[in-house]
Amino acid sequence: MRIVIKETRDDTGRWTADYIIGKIKTFAPTAEKPFVLGLPTGSSPMPVYEEWIRRYKAGDISFKNVVTFNMDEYVGIPEDHSESYHAFMYSNLFNHIDIPPENINILDGNAPDLEKVCKDYEAKIKQFGGIELFLGGIGPDGHIAFNEPGSSLASRTRVKTLSYDTILANSRFFDNDMSKVPTQALTVGVGTVMDAREVVIIITGFNKARAVREVIEGGISHMWTVSMLQMHEHAIIACDDAATMELQVESVKYFKEIEEIAHSKMPTR
Repeated sequence: MRIVIKETRDDTGRWTADYIIGKIKTFAPTAEKPFVLGLPTGSSPMPVYEEWIRRYKAGDISFKNVVTFNMDEYVGIPEDHSESYHAFMYSNLFNHIDIPPENINILDGNAPDLEKVCKDYEAKIKQFGGIELFLGGIGPDGHIAFNEPGSSLASRTRVKTLSYDTILANSRFFDNDMSKVPTQALTVGVGTVMDAREVVIIITGFNKARAVREVIEGGISHMWTVSMLQMHEHAIIACDDAATMELQVESVKYFKEIEEIAHSKMPTR
């Protein structure tokens, strides 16, 4: 697992955005062979999305031959609700780049048969040959997508009941009224994310520091679901200095030195 540590949230976002742009360009996608990209919502990917929009408007990258699959969506709120993940993605990314609408895939939390939606989502990912790269963020408790503590590390896309802590944390988006927060969501599983050929997780802020410690220095545990990435062949965690505050000093030094050596710049001690 590669650990990239940058000074600030914005630095981390720019690095992550540039890294994935490089992957898309190297892949050289076509309409017949698109680059399949998994995407998250939330505050973590915002600097990435902002940089992608900037780079697209500068003519540096096209998303015309990119197919996206989003990680999750609430159950029971309209797609045009201001807090739906459909609305989030269109407002913060899709409306500002050249991705064709038919290339966008987001789980339907209002379908009459939610189990079928989940099975069809997994099938469609396979139809496209799997996800090339999954971008993700994590919660303070180390969960990825809505795979909260206790989720199976082999889980697939499914209906998930949200924990009290998640409902409380998300109430800030619903007028601080917990009664307005959906209690269920559709989410890809840990196994779904692990099937991607590459996974990049962006983690910023001191409130994620304990999760970073558990994921990097701890063992694999279903109580910190993103820790499963320790078993992924091509996983990257990109974080800012604030998110590393609970790591051992030697761990931080080690990972920073590895990056310096990788870029032919021997560290000074």
